Parts: sequence; C-alpha cells; structure tokens
Amino acid sequence: MTAPVRSSHRMAPRPTPEAPEAPRPRRAPGGPVGDREVTWPAGFFRAGWPGIPRGLIGGPARWPGPSMGPKPGGPPVQDRDCPEHPPRWTLARRLFFPSVFLAVLVQTAAGVSRVSSGAGVVAGDAILIVFAAAYVYSLVAFWNGQLGLFWLLYAVLVALWLAELPFAHGDAFVMCIYIAVLSIARFRARAVPLVAAIIAVSMFLPAAFPSWHEGVDTSALLSIGLVSVAMYSFFALVRANQALVEARTEVARLAAENERTRIARDLHDLLGHSLTTITVKAGLARRLAATDPVRSAAEIAEVEELSRRTLNDVRAVVTHYRDVSLAGELAAGRELLRAAGIDAQLPTATDVVAPEHQALFAWVVREGLTNVVRHAHATTCAVTFGSHSLDVVDNGVGGDVHPGNGLGGLRERVESAGGTLEAGPESPSGWRVHVEVPAPAPA
Repeated sequence: MTAPVRSSHRMAPRPTPEAPEAPRPRRAPGGPVGDREVTWPAGFFRAGWPGIPRGLIGGPARWPGPSMGPKPGGPPVQDRDCPEHPPRWTLARRLFFPSVFLAVLVQTAAGVSRVSSGAGVVAGDAILIVFAAAYVYSLVAFWNGQLGLFWLLYAVLVALWLAELPFAHGDAFVMCIYIAVLSIARFRARAVPLVAAIIAVSMFLPAAFPSWHEGVDTSALLSIGLVSVAMYSFFALVRANQALVEARTEVARLAAENERTRIARDLHDLLGHSLTTITVKAGLARRLAATDPVRSAAEIAEVEELSRRTLNDVRAVVTHYRDVSLAGELAAGRELLRAAGIDAQLPTATDVVAPEHQALFAWVVREGLTNVVRHAHATTCAVTFGSHSLDVVDNGVGGDVHPGNGLGGLRERVESAGGTLEAGPESPSGWRVHVEVPAPAPA
C-alpha cells in the first residue's frame, strides 16, 4: 500500500511591524501511484486508464508513465492523442498513404514528353509540379478542417487538369485519380456518383478528340475505381481511429467524474461530523480554561486525539482512491475494448481469485488490456483467471517480445509478490500474458 503523502511546505516568516505576513506557498497534492506519478490540481484528484488522453477536467495536467509527464516545476505535457491539437507526426502519417499515389504522375510526365516539345514540355511539367503540391496541401486543409481552403484547392486541381490536356492528351486523365481521392475524402459514400462521372469522363473524353489518336480508355475504370475503393477504406480507418480516441476520452471523463463524486461524498461524510465535534470541544475547553483547567486540558487532549483520527481517515480515503480493484479494472477494460471494437471475453465475477492476489491481478488486467488496444490489432481478447493464476490472450498480430516500461514494471510487481510472468506470441497468431503466483503456505 502506498504511503500517505506528507506535506513539505516551508514555514512562512513571522509577521513583523515593518513587513506583512508572507503568504503561505500552495501546491497541488500529489504522490506515487504504483509505478506512476500522479499530479493533481488543487481541489480535485485525477484518474484514468493508461493510454487514455489525460487533462480532461480542469486543465492540461495528466498522470504520465514512468518516463513521461511534467517534471517538478516544468510545463504540463500536451497529450499526443488530443484530437484538437494533432502532432505533426500524426499528420505526416495521415498524408503518407494518399501521397504515395503521386508516383502515378510519372505516366502524365511521360505523356508530356511524348506529345509536347520545347516550351510545351516545360509548361506541362510545371503544371504537374503545381498539381502535386496543391493535392498535398488540399489533404492538409482537409485534415485541419479548413473546408474553404480545401474547396479552393479542389477547384485549382480541376483547373490544372484541364490546363494539362493540351500538353499530355490522354495521359492527363491520370490526374483525375487525385480528384477522385479528394472527392472520396470529403463526401465518403456520397461521392460514388461523382467518382462514376470522373471515370466516365476519363474513359470516353479522349475518343472525342480525333487528333489525339486515342480510343475509349478502359484502363481508367480499373485505375480510378481501385484507387477510390482503397482510399475509401483508408479514410474510413482514419475516422474509426478518431472515433476511438473520442470514445476513450469519454470513458476517461466519466470515470474521473465518478471518482470526484465518490471522494466528495466520502470527505463530506467523514469531515462533517469530525470537524463539528472538534469545534464544540475546542469551544468548551476555551470556556473551562479559567474555571476548570484540568477538565479543559482533558478536552484539549480529546480534540488532539480526534484530530489524529480524522487525519488518518482522510489518508485512508486517499489511499482507497489510489488502490485498484480487480472488478473495477475488468469493468473499465470492458468499456475500453468495446470502444476499440474488440470482442471482450472478460469474467463477470472475481470471487474465484484469492483476496491477497486481487490487487496484483488488477494491475495485470490494466496493463494487459492497454497493450491489446495499443499494439495487438486484435478482434477478440479474453481474460481468464483462477485462484492463483491469470491469462490475457488476444488474436492479434503477435510478434517478438520487446520489453518496455509497462511490461517491465508489471514483471517487477509480479516477482515482488513471489510470482512469475510470461508474455509471448501464441500459435498461429495472437499474444498471451500469463501470471502465476504461489498459494500461501498453510497455517
């Protein structure tokens, strides 16, 4: 059990006639929680599931992992999963797959070299370069929600495609692939009629110009159609990930609100009676000080004892807040897996687990399910346990063991309890975390 956090305020200087009393320094309470450090704003506590965006209530502070988070006196950490402020690497990852298709413009460049000459080649290649840049920037505008700029760049791309027709003839219709991609990104399934129109134009318009010596281009149906389907799946995956982030944020917000309500209720019930009793006894001791010093001293001693008990009770409330429970972690894990679209096969009762192992198994469930959501790409996840053992199994990608802070810290917890932890891939796919702890020796 984590030791209560003790305040370490420095004593403020005594007031003097020349100088007013200096204000007592204030700090937010905090302390270790398992293998993490928790930072709370003044007046409230914070809670959450590992991997869920923090800073959801009252400010940007969050509770980080062992190697993350705000240092003492340092700035607060910006959550990398926050949808309002996506980091640059996330935007680059989103742009990578759609931008790969820019390599297809090589066919248009070859058409410019074949059809045009001299200044025509320069003009055609310049149009292609501007087209590629406008396409990338239109994706940036789309991800940033700048719809006005997105539609402006969309119109520019259509104009550049029309301008390229005299220089590349039929090969210029390759540029329609990118216009179709942007249509899919903006309209989703509603873009099907527009994409069908783009395919029809790319197939039949070259035959309308006899000087181009080109017939109906049936390859446009295959190229634009396949790319549109692929990009529809890509954008759907991105939106699903965004929805997962929002769902996880909501789960964390509800969990934090529930904890705040519980702590407010416990502190009210605890301190209301105790502080009232202390006030009454202190007033009685003041009145008896002059007439009955012995009884006054006894009342003061009772006030001191009651104050100590109240302080211990407050620490017990905070300690209970820091502890994890197996039933609570199973409930939170079930919500997390549901939000991630993973079929959760979790027990509904925990009485089979020995009481002395429930806290340890709760940490294993928390870390195991977090890793499933973060790394496994699984569709199902099952948790099974006995009196002295626990298994977390998924059907994800598996792979080699790469020890990290989470798994390393969990192994230390298990070994400190005299148990063993085994983590590794399953056959033919998936991942399994197995924890075994020894049964207590008979009395």
